[in-house]
Amino acid sequence: MRDDGRGAGADAAVEALFREEYGRLLASLVRRFGDLDLAEEVASEAVEAALAHWPVDGVPDRPGAWLLTTARRKAVDRLRRDKAYAARLAVLQIEAERAGPVPPPEADGGLPDERLQLFFTCAHPALAADDRAALVLRCLAGLTTPEVARAFLVPSATMAQRIVRAKKKIRQARIPFRVPGADELPERLPGVLQVLYSIFTEGYAASSGADLQRLGLAEEAIRLARILRRLMPAEREVAGLLALMLMVHARREARTGPDGGLVLLADQDRSRWDRTMIEEGRELVLAALSGGPPGAYGVQAAIAALHDEAADVATTDWPQIVALYDVLLALGPSPVVALNRAVAVAMRDGPEAGLRLLDGLAGEPRLRDHHPYAAARADLLQRLGRFPEAADAYREALGLAGTEPERAHLRRRLAAVEPAC
Repeated sequence: MRDDGRGAGADAAVEALFREEYGRLLASLVRRFGDLDLAEEVASEAVEAALAHWPVDGVPDRPGAWLLTTARRKAVDRLRRDKAYAARLAVLQIEAERAGPVPPPEADGGLPDERLQLFFTCAHPALAADDRAALVLRCLAGLTTPEVARAFLVPSATMAQRIVRAKKKIRQARIPFRVPGADELPERLPGVLQVLYSIFTEGYAASSGADLQRLGLAEEAIRLARILRRLMPAEREVAGLLALMLMVHARREARTGPDGGLVLLADQDRSRWDRTMIEEGRELVLAALSGGPPGAYGVQAAIAALHDEAADVATTDWPQIVALYDVLLALGPSPVVALNRAVAVAMRDGPEAGLRLLDGLAGEPRLRDHHPYAAARADLLQRLGRFPEAADAYREALGLAGTEPERAHLRRRLAAVEPAC
């Protein structure tokens, strides 16, 4: 056992460790028992046991194994007590046997990670796209319901309903927890890519908490995307997603200062960017954009590549970035993409042009609680010398920001414009 101390610090360490292990734990339990509700319940009980014992006894050398062993024991105890539960699982087991054996994680033809297996299962076409992504993020990535809600720009209550609806659909349709056949994989791929990107986004820009980034979560999404790339090398959007992740994650060390504070792209020390990761990403961009019409992830990766290749913000190819955002909007309208395009237009044509576009998005409900929208307006208003309006926009963004580094940055920007009001 390793001693992680006592008190609040130990509790924080245990909670962080739990968040990293939870996806593996739940996937293993679902694989073993074939029931998501049971897996969630005993996983939560195992975590409660860990929170009770680890701060006192120390974190085990193999915390994931400890959690899995504890959860399995609790599941067995529950099945012994609850005959109805046991009968239900027996039915599920019979159905799983009829569907065919589930290959082990490293077997030929199977997916080499239990979480990816479950990602594909939860991407079943019987589930609505947003419901299945929400379910995977909540259950397998260990995100809280409010964090998932932020990722989708919807209220927490709405997201909770989606998660419940998805689990109910799995029960009612008796969707088996198994690896889909090779002919089913392409149909489910977009849902899996969406989930992986949402996990990465939460790692790159945490929706709440004391830290700007959750690097472990971002790196886990990249690891799973690499596995998917090896599994499906001909799928260009897999290459595009991995390229996008690498291009963005390459800036991780420069995005925060020594105190953990937010450092904007314009102020980052680009010598700290991971050039090896950028080069790998560039090769993947070429693969993603070759051989047919571009996909959304490939286009986003190309935008990220233009940022990474520029010496500074002033020499960034903003006209090309705006053109790529036009392509992205043609592939699928999105208020967030429109927001990013407006910022790029401001860099190309000036703050007044960008502000007109942002004001045109004011009625978009998905941006109402999206703090980057208010922060972008505040920045452009400040650049135009409209300081009272900028202060109001900074206050709005401050009330919506989820992490302390973002709030601290907005407080500094607000303090800079308030004397001029």
